[in-house]
Amino acid sequence: MDIEEKLKVIERGALEVVTKDELRRLLEGKNSPRTYVGYEPSGKIHLGHMISVTKLIELQNIGFDVVVLLADLHAFLNSKGSLEEIRKTAEYNKHCFIALGLDEKKTKFVFGSEFQLDKEYTLNLHKLALETTIRRARRSMDVVSREEEDPKVARVIYPLMQALDIAMLNVDVAIGGMDQRKIHMLARDNLPKIGFKAPICIHLPIIHGLDGSEKMSSSKGNFIAVDDDEKTIRTKIRKAYCPMGVVENNPIIEIYEHIVFPRFERIVIKRPEKYGGDVEFNSIDELKKQFENKEIHPQDLKDSLADYLVEILSKAREYLASKGY
Repeated sequence: MDIEEKLKVIERGALEVVTKDELRRLLEGKNSPRTYVGYEPSGKIHLGHMISVTKLIELQNIGFDVVVLLADLHAFLNSKGSLEEIRKTAEYNKHCFIALGLDEKKTKFVFGSEFQLDKEYTLNLHKLALETTIRRARRSMDVVSREEEDPKVARVIYPLMQALDIAMLNVDVAIGGMDQRKIHMLARDNLPKIGFKAPICIHLPIIHGLDGSEKMSSSKGNFIAVDDDEKTIRTKIRKAYCPMGVVENNPIIEIYEHIVFPRFERIVIKRPEKYGGDVEFNSIDELKKQFENKEIHPQDLKDSLADYLVEILSKAREYLASKGY
């Protein structure tokens, strides 16, 4: 596969690459670039995670070395439980990522506590703190923390550690949702000031929660987990937010776009003959147009989506069951 073909794979489905020129130079100069995603082990792995996992698999298939950071210390700073409890969740998360298709033999899974307590890491964290203003650090915090009147210092340390992780793991390309952009830009601006390279950043879409809220999240219960059984999937999809004719911020449409269409050349929405019979789509744009024109009923869209998700997640459920989850 030549560089142009690799660039198409990398950019497919991404909202932004910072920067494309740097990415091209990386591919021209390095046979096995290193990429990563950091995941806070704080609950179930769900469809929202699948977008970044899918991108990691795509990059793994074109020769990238893949690192998955199971950020247990980050979860601890975010009050997600004791380190022992978080470690158990991290082990479960690791198996979920393998179940979704990451090659266990080719993927390096790293627990944050394996290196974030080392002397070198701590010293570099202090150096990064010297280069980062409180305003910049607070701007990089998650939405909930930014809205707190008096957040704990741990919430400020969190984004600095996340930026430093990129350097200490020797990452060329950092991947994350658009909600990670501020942290990635902090890393690009301030890591070179303490002697590290600026990472290339790939930003991916974020799926809205099934209740229509801003983000699918295990803490909000508005998700479909990779180990949900068929009955649970169908029940959750049936109850999901999907107003007639509304495409924007519609989780059902987003799941078709980011989870289903990347895996099938065409999809079929099944309908009773009295309502027009089955209808086929070769692209998300075709589906969006017909739904926006109210030619497809939300319930038909949901029922067919449930069928696809049951199929997509079947192997993941089988693998996790074999591991006792």
